[in-house]
Amino acid sequence: MPTLNLRTNVPVDAVVAADILKDCSKAVARIIGKPESYVMVSINGSVPMSFAGSEEPAAYGELVSIGGIGPGVNGKLSAAVAEVLETKLSVSRSRFYIKFDDVQRSNFGFNGSTF
Repeated sequence: MPTLNLRTNVPVDAVVAADILKDCSKAVARIIGKPESYVMVSINGSVPMSFAGSEEPAAYGELVSIGGIGPGVNGKLSAAVAEVLETKLSVSRSRFYIKFDDVQRSNFGFNGSTF
């Protein structure tokens, strides 16, 4: 159930969004080691955002997972997502934050219940 939510101040058209969703989904599954069928990714573009007092291209992400993340994995995930954002949206990796949240099964709902 890894879920990656991305927000950026860069406009994102449908074609670019599809590429970002596909690339991030594959990267998250590969790095965390869970089937891609469990991964959810969303992107929201044109979000008013300032980073370091500037409105130059920037992004913020949150990755929530039941296990699979931690100090060794988080750096790899951060680098992979930053690479996608830099390649697809010209967001410098120095203008991107990502928050990781390892949640307990009982704190995540799915299919009308919890995991």
